[in-house]
Amino acid sequence: MKQLFMLLSLFLPWLIRRWLLEIAFGYQIHPTSRIGFAWVFPQYLIMEAHSSIGHFTVCKSVDSVHLKQSAAIGKGNWITGFPLNSKIHFIHEIDRKPQLVLGEHSAITNRHLIDCTNSVIIGNFSTFAGFQSQILSHSIDLESCRQSSAPISIGNYCFIGTNCVLLGNSSLPDYSVLGAKSLLNKKYTDSYYLYAGVPAKPIKQLSKQLLYFSRPVGFVN
Repeated sequence: MKQLFMLLSLFLPWLIRRWLLEIAFGYQIHPTSRIGFAWVFPQYLIMEAHSSIGHFTVCKSVDSVHLKQSAAIGKGNWITGFPLNSKIHFIHEIDRKPQLVLGEHSAITNRHLIDCTNSVIIGNFSTFAGFQSQILSHSIDLESCRQSSAPISIGNYCFIGTNCVLLGNSSLPDYSVLGAKSLLNKKYTDSYYLYAGVPAKPIKQLSKQLLYFSRPVGFVN
């Protein structure tokens, strides 16, 4: 019955649909925010002013999704995780948080795969750009022969190129670029660098004067 209710809600006018999502699911959706024709049903959803989720995006099995002011998720993204109520998987990870947080004016563009089995945080004014990039916060731990997960973080004013892979327990520091087709598999702390390669390494220091790093709005014309 709940699945049918969720399906029928997709075809309602947005004003009625938003009201229904707030009443029936307890979501917090600002009147200026919008969800397109998309299957977006995390356990908890917060959409601050002027945030948006595009058509044909799927978001399921995630405990929490929080889009801060003017944050955007584009079209055709697949956002999944593994909820906390499992009695088999990840029970050894007591601090696991299946969540997605997008900072102010940050963006996930189109046709990406985001695994939020553990926490995925994208900072303010950062762009998960291009197509077909993957965030994979869980995998099989070969040593212990069980599923394991770890958080992933992207700092403020970062740019992620097309077709990248980010693995659990990795992080990209503020004011950084991850080059196209790169694999991020560790935590870096030095800002103003281009990281690239398989696995990604610091390749080139970037000027602090790049306008991307000081823009007042997320969208780039």
